[in-house]
Amino acid sequence: MSWADLTPNTQDALIFVALLLPIGVLGAVLLRGYAPWSLVGAMLGRFRWTAAIFVVVVAVSVAMGVGLIAQERGLRIGTARAADGFDIVVTAPGSEVTMMLASVYLQPTDAPLLDGTTYAAVAGAAHVALAAPLAFGDSVGASPVVGTTADLVTHLAKGPPEGHMFEAEHEAVVGALVPLAIGETFEPAHGVGDGADHDAHDVDFVVVGRMPLTGTPWDNAVVVPIEAVWGVHGLADGHDADHDHAHEAEHEHGPEKLGPPFDPAHFPGTPAIVIKADSLAASYALRSQFTRDRETMAFFPGAVLSQLYGIMGDLRAAMSLMALVSQALVAASVLVGLFILTRLFARHLALLRALGAPGRYLMAVVWAFSGVLLGAGAVLGLGGGVLATWGLSRILSARTGIAVPATFGWAELNLVAGFVLVAMVLALLPAVAALRLPVLARLRA
Repeated sequence: MSWADLTPNTQDALIFVALLLPIGVLGAVLLRGYAPWSLVGAMLGRFRWTAAIFVVVVAVSVAMGVGLIAQERGLRIGTARAADGFDIVVTAPGSEVTMMLASVYLQPTDAPLLDGTTYAAVAGAAHVALAAPLAFGDSVGASPVVGTTADLVTHLAKGPPEGHMFEAEHEAVVGALVPLAIGETFEPAHGVGDGADHDAHDVDFVVVGRMPLTGTPWDNAVVVPIEAVWGVHGLADGHDADHDHAHEAEHEHGPEKLGPPFDPAHFPGTPAIVIKADSLAASYALRSQFTRDRETMAFFPGAVLSQLYGIMGDLRAAMSLMALVSQALVAASVLVGLFILTRLFARHLALLRALGAPGRYLMAVVWAFSGVLLGAGAVLGLGGGVLATWGLSRILSARTGIAVPATFGWAELNLVAGFVLVAMVLALLPAVAALRLPVLARLRA
């Protein structure tokens, strides 16, 4: 069996063992036949505050490295999950990244509109199971208002909402994190953020349903029929007069009929159309079909994310390098500190030398003392890194609306194991230096 035949977890586990194995071999050689732990414990007690400072410094360095790497991976996982429900997005030609951020992550942007003829061509294409237009521009507090169809809400929520789906123009379904209760009314503001005009629309909506938690920015969205967004802006509702009269007659006896089919002549426009194809092969065919120069742009949000992940891969390498450099600086600081500590208990070591203690025993004492400090700092740093990752995930989730998981894996363990290996090898230097101390001079000090 070759290395390539092993599972990734097995490979990572073997790397972890390989990083720790030299420490075990080194310890077995130095400590063979000796029991320096009682003396090491006495030294830790004698210099406990100095030792505690070194442990904290090592722990902070390890926690920073672990937190940076784990958080970058959690952000990639969270953004990928948020785009799962968006197979294809069709927009006017422009920036794929900008339109992905607008349609998938609900980031406000100005975008040209696709007309009714284009929407009809998309919705009527073969193998299109869902073609949902989107409309943006309004907000309720910090929550964006999104106009779309009931089918897209059901698709993203993976089922019916709590309560019921909107059945009239002035009904709304809210995301799981929107602070509006079912039955509560609201008036949307025109625009988002501090520049929103709260008196632009004299229209009230009532919340009739709530989507389950999806871990996406849509958890903080207020979703209404796209006809409502068009209507409050004084535009046509996408249906012809005969359709409207039929709706008015049926509304007297039951719910309004909303959504497709739309009349191209009365379709005000949409910045983006979300498509769900009936097969993977059809998705590629549809992307090619609706990628037209100066007309439409069709893209896979997942493919755009992959391009961003390539950039983030370079960022990950830079972050890993930063973590390694910071840990190397800390290891150098610890090394200098160990030399200083060796000077502090140099008299005790000189007394042991005068009593006939072998040089390897003195090396074992100093090296084991260093190992306790580094090991304790590494373990505390792992715990601190986990807590830091959890805290950063909560902050990023609250800021972005994306469920960023707090992940912890072999990459973090191998990073810490590599740091400990290098530090333990460097710890041999103060151990060797302890043998070079002049015995008589230290005894007289």
